[in-house]
Amino acid sequence: MTQWWRDAVVYQVYIRSFADGNGDATGDLGGLRDRLPYLADLGVDAIWVNPWYDSPLKDGGYDVADYRAINPMFGTLAEAEALIDEAHSRGIRVIADIVPNHTSDQHAWFQAALQSPPGSPERERYWFRDGQGPDGARPPNDWRSIFGGPAWQRVTEPDGTPGQYYLHLFDRTQPDLNWSNPEVVAEFESILRFWFDRGVDGFRIDVGHGLAKDPALPDLGSDDEGLMEAPDRSSHPHWDRDEVHEVYRGWRAVADSYDRPRMFVGEVWLDDPARLALYLRPDELHTSFAFELTDPDWEPAGVRAAITSGVHAAQTAGVAPTWTLSNHDIPRHVSRYGRPAKARERFGRTKYDMDGLDLDRGRSRARAAALLLLGLPGSAYLYQGEELGLEEVMDIPDDLRDDPVFFRGSGVEVGRDGCRVPLPWAPDGESLGFGANGAWLPQPAHWADLAASVQQGDDASMLSLYRRALAVRRAQPALHTTAMEWVSSPPDVLHWRRPHPDGPLDVVVTMGTDHYRLPPGEVVMASHPPEDGLLPPGAAAWVRLS
Repeated sequence: MTQWWRDAVVYQVYIRSFADGNGDATGDLGGLRDRLPYLADLGVDAIWVNPWYDSPLKDGGYDVADYRAINPMFGTLAEAEALIDEAHSRGIRVIADIVPNHTSDQHAWFQAALQSPPGSPERERYWFRDGQGPDGARPPNDWRSIFGGPAWQRVTEPDGTPGQYYLHLFDRTQPDLNWSNPEVVAEFESILRFWFDRGVDGFRIDVGHGLAKDPALPDLGSDDEGLMEAPDRSSHPHWDRDEVHEVYRGWRAVADSYDRPRMFVGEVWLDDPARLALYLRPDELHTSFAFELTDPDWEPAGVRAAITSGVHAAQTAGVAPTWTLSNHDIPRHVSRYGRPAKARERFGRTKYDMDGLDLDRGRSRARAAALLLLGLPGSAYLYQGEELGLEEVMDIPDDLRDDPVFFRGSGVEVGRDGCRVPLPWAPDGESLGFGANGAWLPQPAHWADLAASVQQGDDASMLSLYRRALAVRRAQPALHTTAMEWVSSPPDVLHWRRPHPDGPLDVVVTMGTDHYRLPPGEVVMASHPPEDGLLPPGAAAWVRLS
């Protein structure tokens, strides 16, 4: 069986912001189909499309009202099928997004639950519980929402009286499903088959370490809730519970029932390699994101530790690592790398994060980071626009923001809209080529200089760098194995070797202020030109050894 996902380069499409094909200021399937030649020329092996399902879009499509229908804003089911066929004809596989932890509050199941009495089968598909206290005025427990505030919402019963509460670990419009309910299990296996039958090659699983909850719903004893923090295994009632593995064993059986290989990649936020390995057993998920590179600044010790951790976790599980630098939830790495050195806390999204930002420095480092990412063993996921060198947009007017993080957090954090701004395709026009009639979020004026059509004709551009790197990567056998070994180097230089019988290839990244002499051999790729065999500071190179 061809395990194409082990070394694939996958391009993440945030469909609402990729390309607008019908002129309504929102990205859609028509725009994506029109841009398939661009993605083929870029050289990616697959695309991952963020949720395209029918949705009120209260959380960017991660609030699904119908898992078998396309959001009319994005197109039709027939257009999705056409996209899959057209992508396949260009050698590009299609990974869809699946959201199993929760539905939209507009989903038919939840609407039926609201009209049904406590204890009914309709309510058992979710987590409905009575409140505490004589009048039930206090929530069932102290759990908090990822987006801020309590994780419980009280409903008004059909007779108009205050009623039960339902659990929502994210926005109140996203009620959590009860995965101990057989109807939920059967429904999602049916959904997987629906899309596999239409040619989808795999699924990215949203909140893959979630789903299962302790049925006793005990208090957590904390005022904070985080998706990205490793759970306390001794007590956590809703992250990384053992029951979730039975779900994925059922899903794997569905995927394995197809002749052409289908795959699952999990969004699983765990720091413990042994716990992560449980998700990647031969009868569960095929791979899971290594998020280590989304955390550190441009700082050698942190990046080295991130690589070592990600490789170790994959080796523990017996799979290939799956790397990414940015995605639709994480600040763009151009901005992360453009900040001045500071404490190594996770990059947030408050105004202070932009103090001292140097975008030229960030883009220069991002060039090197592209070769760092693509020079690692395993697969690489690119987030749309990183190949253009786009930065996080922090100055979106408050009245135009869309992310529930901004609203539930009372504006303390500006939310994730800044990495979801529509792409610039041309240097002019109302939306820089994104569509005929504007864009749903405003684009910075200087993005005209970063537009895809501008960069296509510039050999020194970020886009040209990515195209060359993907072509070279495809041609180098050493970059298609899981083998990697560190080479002794100064502390501010990352130097590793990708061994191969046809000839090893070295990856070198200079993260300090000094030049570094490259090993003897052919420089097949460089983010910045070496001079007399010396790689300049803040650069990366691939060297095929003599």
